[in-house]
Amino acid sequence: MAGFWGKKKRDEQELQAQDADLAKQAGTALVAADERMRVTADELAFADAELGHDATAGLRQALAAVREHLGEAFRLNQLNHDEIPDTAEELRTRNARIVQLCEWADDVLDEHTSALAEKIARARRAPEIIAGMRADAARLRTRIPHARDTIERLDTRYARDALAQVASNPAQAEQLLGFAEHSAGVAERRREAGQREQANLALEASTESVRRAATLLDAVETFEVEALRAESTLAAIVEDSREDLAVALKEPHTAGVATAITTLQTALSSLPPVGVNTDPFAQLSRLREANTGLDAAIAAARERAARPIPPLEHVHHAIDDADRQFAVARDVIAGHRGWIGADARTRLAEAERVRVDLDRFLGVPAATVTAIGEDHREQAMAMARRVAYLASEALQLAQRDIDSSRPQDSGQWGGDGWGGDGWGGGRRRGGGSDMMGGILGGLVIGSILDGIFD
Repeated sequence: MAGFWGKKKRDEQELQAQDADLAKQAGTALVAADERMRVTADELAFADAELGHDATAGLRQALAAVREHLGEAFRLNQLNHDEIPDTAEELRTRNARIVQLCEWADDVLDEHTSALAEKIARARRAPEIIAGMRADAARLRTRIPHARDTIERLDTRYARDALAQVASNPAQAEQLLGFAEHSAGVAERRREAGQREQANLALEASTESVRRAATLLDAVETFEVEALRAESTLAAIVEDSREDLAVALKEPHTAGVATAITTLQTALSSLPPVGVNTDPFAQLSRLREANTGLDAAIAAARERAARPIPPLEHVHHAIDDADRQFAVARDVIAGHRGWIGADARTRLAEAERVRVDLDRFLGVPAATVTAIGEDHREQAMAMARRVAYLASEALQLAQRDIDSSRPQDSGQWGGDGWGGDGWGGGRRRGGGSDMMGGILGGLVIGSILDGIFD
């Protein structure tokens, strides 16, 4: 009898281990498929320019189908991480479906990109592309001093935690541009040597580096604008919160409502005084979470029909806040794609899906809507707050991934990185190589790096 129960326990442990491996496989497959889709979109742009729109119709249709099915995979992954408990069988079924969808996506893209590979290789105008890349890199280099000045100016106004999203962007952009220029030279030499495939890979790495450098520099300017918007939105949300408190104090004082009121009052009282460096994004997140908690408590305490209709301006504030939070999260993830895991990507994809649903619900783009019927305001506000909450989670998870992946010593391209025993010497060492190991995490060049740096 003891042997029977021992075997049953071993079987359960083995099944749990298999489920854990499947969950890990699903997350890895989701990241790889998402990256593959983004890289294929870039390849499609190249093919359109070189072969014409008609020649790439098959790849375009395949990419649209893959994007739709990966949306399903992201939604399944979101269900695995929502607040509703799941059974082991439910998790197993979803993870298996995620893996299946990602493998299908990879196969479909392989089939269509392979069909165009030879034509693209013949038609690609490498010298023109390299010249354009170098011109773009030179233009972006002129923006780096301005970006550094912007960071210094923002440092006198905002807290260091708020600036952590963009503080290192100028340095990272400068390193990416250095890598892009070096890779362009490699592409030219490999093409002259007749090594077309490696030359094309080096050229793709070069153009991707320039694109990412531009994204990082754009994010600095976007941060300044979004921070000012956040401060403006914060004042409106503070007013909304006080009005919400006034309404909540008239509600039946259940334990849930009383706790939510205290939480929101604490969030309001914790706002720093004028003149203190602030983190408006964190303050908005705290107020938004407290507001959401108060809404949920009130909903549980009274009948829906008795709830007041949200004023139109409150709905507009919620939509503006959602768009701002989503824009910040999207820029951070786009600028550090190689470091971002499945969780942050899933939250961002879910936030984007809910945001699209909000536009469909209202019948027009939510950012431009001027009138919302009383019957629709509450749901519109709930959807907007859901977008903001998911985007905030995506930003927090992305920052966690960036912090865990960022090297301790950022290094520079100079010194051991470029001369001596560095890139020119045939082997990599020192801080420069450590930094580039992280920066190049999002570049799809894989094991050819050792061959590129010759």
